[in-house]
Amino acid sequence: MNLTRRQWLATTAAASCLPTAWAQAGALKISHQFPSGTLTEGDFRDRLCRRFAAEVEKRTSGALKASVYPGSSLMKTNAQFSAMRKGALDMSLVPLSYAGGEVAETNAGLMPALVPSYEQGAAWKTAEVGKLLSKVLDDKGVMIVSWVWQAGGVASRARPLVTPDDAKGLKVRGGSREMDMMLKSAGASVITLPSNEIYAAMQTGAMDAAMTSSTSFMSFKLEEIAKHLTSGRQRTYWFMLEPLMISKEVFNKLPKAQQDVIMAVGAEMEVFARDAAKADDQAAATIYAKVYDMDEPTLKKWQTIARDTAWKDFGEKNESCAAILKAAQKLL
Repeated sequence: MNLTRRQWLATTAAASCLPTAWAQAGALKISHQFPSGTLTEGDFRDRLCRRFAAEVEKRTSGALKASVYPGSSLMKTNAQFSAMRKGALDMSLVPLSYAGGEVAETNAGLMPALVPSYEQGAAWKTAEVGKLLSKVLDDKGVMIVSWVWQAGGVASRARPLVTPDDAKGLKVRGGSREMDMMLKSAGASVITLPSNEIYAAMQTGAMDAAMTSSTSFMSFKLEEIAKHLTSGRQRTYWFMLEPLMISKEVFNKLPKAQQDVIMAVGAEMEVFARDAAKADDQAAATIYAKVYDMDEPTLKKWQTIARDTAWKDFGEKNESCAAILKAAQKLL
């Protein structure tokens, strides 16, 4: 069949509108916002994506390959979740709470003091709370491949931020709407931006302190401008769900055997993620000038504020949020 020029242009335009991942069969694109590294060196979240890609290719004998795009090089950080929902992005490792403005339930992934340990975070996957959250995501077109939890703390420039009283008058990045609510109640002003923009904001003085994961404290070299670190190595109210996710639309187009490989490898990556996150908690504490560990009474003070502000607000969003909150509290 001979195509006219107009028909050829129309066909080309239509093809360009297809999800980028399917421009080449058997090729997945994995996006994340963190610094680039290798299979063995660098930010563990980048390493996790690379290990995942390598293992999937190995187990499918090369039938399914994946490319990793670090540092928001494929698309902007906050666009990733929405893109996965539409099938325009295959996979991403991104803080789940970044989707909080789009899907309220995802804010459970960075709810202050609701997850106090790695063990409780890991329990979410098979517990009622994990099943409820997974159902919400599935309905929105996204699936969790690897459940990744990270502890975090606070890096601050001029003075430490350990107790609620320390927050008064500081400009702080919390990382989620709910974390910001707790900070505001403690007297802080909140700044909203992705973790890869913290360095610039702190450098210019637009921000006094930032809460993020131990890994990000190191990867983004915040110790160059922040001298004080409240560590998450012992206990913390800051635990973030930062899963490796896949577009449901993309997943459903794959053969069943490849789907099984993706989910199996994803589950295996969770052990690597937990061990690496814990190691980073310890490592971060060695590179800051002044380090503070949170004791149990201080944690309880923050939890009391969180319960009266963030938890209450989240539970009142809708029935789904209320059910997720109730299920999560059963693990406390």
